[in-house]
Amino acid sequence: MSQHIAIVSYYSTGAYDSNTIDEDQILSSVLDQLGISHEIQVWSNPAVDWSSFSCLLIKSPWDYFDYYPEFLDWLEQIKRLGIPVWNDLDTIKWNSSKNYLLEIESDGFPVISGMVLPKGSLPDLELIQEKIQSEILVVKPLVSGGAKNMFKIPVRDWAKHEEKVNQLVQNEDFLVQPFVQEVAEVGEYSLIFFNCQYSHSVLKTPAKSDFRVQHFYGGTIQEIQPKPAMLSAAQKLMDKYGANTLYGRVDGVEIQGVFHVMELELIEPYLFLGLSEKAIPNYKSALTKRLLG
Repeated sequence: MSQHIAIVSYYSTGAYDSNTIDEDQILSSVLDQLGISHEIQVWSNPAVDWSSFSCLLIKSPWDYFDYYPEFLDWLEQIKRLGIPVWNDLDTIKWNSSKNYLLEIESDGFPVISGMVLPKGSLPDLELIQEKIQSEILVVKPLVSGGAKNMFKIPVRDWAKHEEKVNQLVQNEDFLVQPFVQEVAEVGEYSLIFFNCQYSHSVLKTPAKSDFRVQHFYGGTIQEIQPKPAMLSAAQKLMDKYGANTLYGRVDGVEIQGVFHVMELELIEPYLFLGLSEKAIPNYKSALTKRLLG
């Protein structure tokens, strides 16, 4: 049976993909080279007949957190079809909420996890400080991406922001984490894996006077070679949580020589395919193994 594959993307409004190379088009070009029929389709488009595809490559559903209930319904719809999906649907669902960081922490990995502020609760600074030993807090939605609704609050200024935090938490779950000074001073490392094998790495450095490393906030990105200990730590995470994934990205920071996870991206990571000469050949090799055997 001939293959016809969907590259799963989103309706771009420029919010999460400005100043980026279009990796959907890169993936499309790779599939062309492999002689595989395909289309780029938007996950939220109700007109798409997903049953017409032999498999789905979930690449860039970058607005899933803006429409999370609908996204979860879509995952269930695709699961009922029983067609192959990469990354697999259970992994996608698990990775869609930052609750997974608490699971990774409970498994003994060094991680910047934080504390969940449940929807409808009234956050208590005293309780937060019992869990998080930091003079600066970072607050973000539990289901989020692209630094949306993420902000930094010095503990001494909590009273100035308390009303805003309380209002936000009435609408959805939030996560409060310690501010990691090393992110501002050095940056955040991203190690990319294909078929659970290491491919390439970048260092994302925030713009001056900011703490968000995303390129659309003015951050800079450079390819780097990770230290052996950092690579080993990232590989252990992938082996544990992403053993059967087509792609994965481990984001983290080095604190006193120890690599701490900040994100384990197994749902829709930007793969920095245009930054490393190894990236596209490694991606193509992984896709060949998955799709052509």
